[in-house]
Amino acid sequence: MKRSACLGRISTTPLIVLAAVALAVGLWAGSRWMPHSVSQSDLQAAVLYPAPAPVPPFTLQRPDGSNLTEADLQGHWSVLFFGFTHCPDICPTSLAEFKQVWAKLDAQGKGKRARLVFISVDPERDSGAPLGRYVDFFNPEFIAATGADEQLQGLTRSLGVLYARSADGSGGYSVDHSASALIIDPQGRRAGMFRPPFKAAAIAADLLTLMGSS
Repeated sequence: MKRSACLGRISTTPLIVLAAVALAVGLWAGSRWMPHSVSQSDLQAAVLYPAPAPVPPFTLQRPDGSNLTEADLQGHWSVLFFGFTHCPDICPTSLAEFKQVWAKLDAQGKGKRARLVFISVDPERDSGAPLGRYVDFFNPEFIAATGADEQLQGLTRSLGVLYARSADGSGGYSVDHSASALIIDPQGRRAGMFRPPFKAAAIAADLLTLMGSS
């Protein structure tokens, strides 16, 4: 029987070192800047990058066959979470928490001002309808997309997100991946991140704070 593992971060030591270096450089590069006058002390869970970086051009495929591009990230706050549908723990737990986040935003009439985008790093098993059904289970308003590794790696590398597959010893494979969720501002720029474990109340409060500043 095949199984998949979702460990929440890349286990390969060199990749972890590269991710740590990338984050440190990002934090150092613009330590005098905070987006939209929101300071780190105003937030409960989000970690803001001092200087926002534009999300580069990319093209992924949604379950219905239409494209998801960087243009779709503009005009609202977006939360990008990378994972895969066969993930046994981190992904479903995280999406369940984000489901609660959007329930809280909807209660404040702000759900439409933010988007949750789930990007699968397992295109072999997650293209088309299965990916759509998986995300719809948590919230039909959540967006899902995936693409070939060449497409995925162009995006993940630019965002500092890591993923890797490895044989699991039973004829299947596991996918290890970064577990943080990226925050994209209405200008389509990477503005910060939410780190696990995710807490719906804190994330909803932070998104409302960010919305109020934009």
